[in-house]
Amino acid sequence: MKFLLTSAGINNKSIQDALVDMLGKPIAESSALCIPTAMYGHPWVGPGVKAWQFISGNSENPMVELGWKSVGVLELTALPSIAEDRWVPLVRETDVLLVAGGDALYLCHWMRQSGLADLLPSLNAVYVAMSAGSMVMAPNIGEDFVGWTPPNGGDETLGLVDFSMFPHLDHELLPGNTMAAAERWAAGMQRPSYAMDDQTAIKVIDGAVEVVSEGHWKLFSP
Repeated sequence: MKFLLTSAGINNKSIQDALVDMLGKPIAESSALCIPTAMYGHPWVGPGVKAWQFISGNSENPMVELGWKSVGVLELTALPSIAEDRWVPLVRETDVLLVAGGDALYLCHWMRQSGLADLLPSLNAVYVAMSAGSMVMAPNIGEDFVGWTPPNGGDETLGLVDFSMFPHLDHELLPGNTMAAAERWAAGMQRPSYAMDDQTAIKVIDGAVEVVSEGHWKLFSP
């Protein structure tokens, strides 16, 4: 699977060009499924109007509204209650998964409970995510980002990439997200870690990592 891990969506031409390159065809010829699940685990973004804004393509973080051939909704909390043949073929056939931000551990829990986590490595789709949707691909997120507490505790996530992410670097509405805070967070991580602003994304294809940015970012070595 290919990953385009953003801080805040497809926010500039460089990130959009990377997405089109990974798709191998225009956005207008590509089918998408959006996953809002992480939003419900975070008090700032769900449930309510922001979840609707993401799904309907009316958010401030361009993902659903890019002009896809088709867009469907995949709500992970519903999947354990329906048969796999109702949703697995749909996921296998889609060109891209669009994954919202919110709470990374809540999203991780439902990716595992739904069975999507097991399915992801075998998909041909491009996984495009922002914030918590990106962070969940890391081996762990760090104690600073623990909000919703999983049943077994800890900060472990899916580990489908071998680095962790500190999103929304120097965001005007998040005064605690400074480079100094990112450095303190990175000091507690056991793997390479990236601090990234909202104009930055990380592209991963077959384990090869490339930063795509019109903003600023920093790689921390463990």
